[in-house]
Amino acid sequence: MSHPTKSAEQFEDSILIGSDHGGFELKQKIIAYLNANGFSVQDVGTYFDESCDYPDFAKLVAGPISNGTHRRGILVCGTGLGISIAANKIKNVRAAVGYSEEATQMAREHNDAHIICFGERTMDHDTVLRCVKIFLETPFSNGERHVKRLQKIES
Repeated sequence: MSHPTKSAEQFEDSILIGSDHGGFELKQKIIAYLNANGFSVQDVGTYFDESCDYPDFAKLVAGPISNGTHRRGILVCGTGLGISIAANKIKNVRAAVGYSEEATQMAREHNDAHIICFGERTMDHDTVLRCVKIFLETPFSNGERHVKRLQKIES
């Protein structure tokens, strides 16, 4: 549903990840987890814990997903909220805040989320790593009612 004109082989395999300063530490933990589990990771920044603007990093992750070169991304800020709002402004992108394991699973199964967002200050970091696993392993259900709802979102 997310990019119907692309076959699985046409997508870049790496997981895009970005954060602002408020999500920098958690982003580093997620990258280490992904690398340890054999995922290719493309870190788009920030590379420092100095103050910066989350919309810039949301765009760097959401842009390649919007244009169809990447399938999935992860974004982190202080709460996950601002960065998810910014990512959802990009055409053809569905970003969800993965505030729990169940919410993360539903974001994939029911909403075919392309990007999962986390809050460094508001979430237990071990829970975040479990949510990353769920996000990357859970397929979209492709159920008729979910497809219909996604079509409404896209129109």
